[in-house]
Amino acid sequence: VLQLSFNRLRGVLPHSLSNLSISLEHLAILNNEVGGNIPEGIGRLSNLMALYMGPNLLTGSIPASLGKLSKLNVISLAQNRLSGEIPPTLGNLTQLSELYLSMNAFTGEIPSALGKCPLGVLALAYNKLSGNIPKEIFSSSRLRSISLLSNMLVGPMPSELGLLKNLQGLDFSQNKLTGEIPISIGGCQSLEFLLVSQNFLHGSIPSTMNKLTGLQELDLSSNNISGIIPVFLGSFIGLTYLNLSFNNLIGEVPDDGIFRNATAFSIVGNVGLCGGIPVLSLPSCTNQQAREHKFPKLAVAMSVSITCLFLVIGIGLISVLCKKHKSSSGPTSTRAVRNQLPRVSYTELSMGTNGFSSSNLIGEGRFGSVYKANMSFDQYSVVAVKVLKLQERGASHSFLAECEALRYLRHRNLVKILTACSSIDPRGHDFKALIFEYLPNGSLEKWLHTHIDEQSDQSVLNIYQKLSIATDVGSAVEYLHDYKPVPIVHCDLKPSNILLDSDMMAHVGDFGLARFTNQGDNNASQVSSSWAAFRGTIGYAAPEYGIGNEVTTSGDVYSYGIILLEMFTGRRPTEQNFEENTNLHRFVEEALPDSVEDVVDQNLILPREDTEMDHNTLLNKEAALACITSILRVGILCSKQLPTERVQIRDAVIELHKIKEKFFP
Repeated sequence: VLQLSFNRLRGVLPHSLSNLSISLEHLAILNNEVGGNIPEGIGRLSNLMALYMGPNLLTGSIPASLGKLSKLNVISLAQNRLSGEIPPTLGNLTQLSELYLSMNAFTGEIPSALGKCPLGVLALAYNKLSGNIPKEIFSSSRLRSISLLSNMLVGPMPSELGLLKNLQGLDFSQNKLTGEIPISIGGCQSLEFLLVSQNFLHGSIPSTMNKLTGLQELDLSSNNISGIIPVFLGSFIGLTYLNLSFNNLIGEVPDDGIFRNATAFSIVGNVGLCGGIPVLSLPSCTNQQAREHKFPKLAVAMSVSITCLFLVIGIGLISVLCKKHKSSSGPTSTRAVRNQLPRVSYTELSMGTNGFSSSNLIGEGRFGSVYKANMSFDQYSVVAVKVLKLQERGASHSFLAECEALRYLRHRNLVKILTACSSIDPRGHDFKALIFEYLPNGSLEKWLHTHIDEQSDQSVLNIYQKLSIATDVGSAVEYLHDYKPVPIVHCDLKPSNILLDSDMMAHVGDFGLARFTNQGDNNASQVSSSWAAFRGTIGYAAPEYGIGNEVTTSGDVYSYGIILLEMFTGRRPTEQNFEENTNLHRFVEEALPDSVEDVVDQNLILPREDTEMDHNTLLNKEAALACITSILRVGILCSKQLPTERVQIRDAVIELHKIKEKFFP
C-alpha cells in the first residue's frame, strides 16, 4: 500500500511511478495538488487493485494501459483536469466494481465496453460526454449507482435499466435526453434516488413507478412531461424531495404524503394543475372530465401565447402563472392569479435597468447578473434584479433552488425576495429573473478588499462593524439550520453573497445552491452516493465536499469560519502567497496567540486620522488585539478540517455575542 492522500502535495506526478514494485496493490494520492499526466507505464503495476488519484490537478488522458491491470476493482480519478476519450480498454477489467471519473473534461461517447465490467458504481458526471447512453452498461446486475449528470448525452433512456434490481441511485440530469421514461423503470425496485431534470423527456409518468416504494428523492423538473401527477407518489413513505416543476402536468395535485408538506415538493411552471393543499393557492378543481379534456387544450394554447410566468412567493414565495392571453380568461385562470405578489413584466424590468445596461450592473455570479432597477414596485422605488444566465449549465436549477429555499424564509438577516419572473425576451429567448430588495451598501466582498485609495465615500470597516456583521451572518445561518420541518444548508456562504443595507446590517443572499437536508441528519460526515455534486466556491467550500460527501450544516459552519478569518486578517482563502502546505486556517492557527499581530488586518489596529472615536472604538492596540484574537479563535473552531470537530453555528454566535458584550459594553 502506498498512501499519500490529504497531504497537500504539489508538483508533477513522476513517471518513475511506473517503476514501483509490481507487488503494490493500493495506490492513493487523494486530495493533493499534483499535476502532470498519468504515465502510460502504470500498466506495469500488474497487482494493483485500487487506484485513487483525485481530487488533484492531473491533465492529459487516461492511459490505455490501465486496461492491462486485470486485478483493478476501484479507479478514482474524479476532480482532475483530465481530457480525451475514456479508453475502451477499461472494458478488459473484469474485476472493476467502482469507476469514478466525474468532474473532468472527458469527451466522446461512453464506451459500450464498460458493460463487460461488473460495475457497482459508475460516476461520469460533469464532463463533456456525448452520444447515446450505451445499453450495455446496464448489463451488470451489481450496478448500485450511476451518475451521468451534466454532460451532452442524447437519445432515450435505455429500457435495459429496468434490469437493475439493485440500482439505488440514478442521475441523468442536465443532458439532452429525449423520449419517454421507460416503463421498465418499475423493475428498479431498490431505487432511492431518481434524478432526470433538465432534459427533453416527454410522455407521462409511467404507472410502473408505483413499484418504486423506496424512493427518497425524485426530480423530473424542466422536461416536457405531461399527464397527471400519479396519486401513488403520495403513498411513498420515504419520499423527502419531489420536484415536478416546469413540465406540462395537468389535473389535481394530490394532498397525501409528501404533498402535505409544501417545502418538500415543487410543481411550479405546470399551467394546468388545480387543487392541492391551500398554501399552493391553485384554482379549485371542477369535475374530473373537465380536468382531463379542458386543461390539455388550455396548456397547449398558453404555451404559444404566454408572455410571462410569475412565481409567487407568499408566506412563502408561492409561484403562480402570470399570463397574457389574446382571448378572455375563464374563471379558473382568474382564481389562479389571485393573492399573488405585485406583477412585473420583462418590459418593466428592461426599462428599470436601462435595457440591462452595464452602468446598472452591480454584481455578477456563476448563474446570474444583478442589476439596479429604478422602478416603482410595491413600496420600493429601487430594487435589485438578478437575471439568470440560462446558457450556463445549472442556472435553471439554481433559479428553482433559490425560489424553493426562499418560499417560507423570513429573517431580518436574509435578503428579501419580492417576486420572480419567467418570460420570453424580444429575441424569443427564455428569460428568468428574481427581484430582491435593493441593499445600497453592496457586498461584504467589496468592503473587505477594495483598496483604500480606490474608495470614494466608503471607509474601512472597524472591529465593531465587522463583529456586528459577523453576528448578523451567524444569526441568519443559525435560522437556516434550525428551520423546521427540515434544516436548510446554504452551500455557498462567501463575502460576495453577504449584502449590507444602509445601516450596515448584513443580509445573506444567493440561495442558488441551497438545499433542504434530510430531517434528523445530524451526522456531519455522512457520505452520499456518488451522484452528489460538488457544492460551493473553492476556498469557502468544506473540504469534505471535494471528495463527494453529502452537504450538511457543518459545511456551512466551515464556510462561516473561513469568512471570519478573512474579515479579520484581510486575506482571501484563495491567495497564492501562502507558504507551502499552508492555508488560511493553518496560517491563523499557527499565529495564535503570540503572533496574532502578524496576521491581523493592520487597518484594525493602526489608528487612522479619519477615524472618529466613539463608544464602538477600542481605545488601545492591546484591547484591539485581544478582541480580534477571541474572534479568530471562533473562526478556527468553525473551520476545522474534520466536520465532527467543528462547533455548531449556535455556539459560535453565542461566543461572538459574548465577545461583543465584553469589549463593547
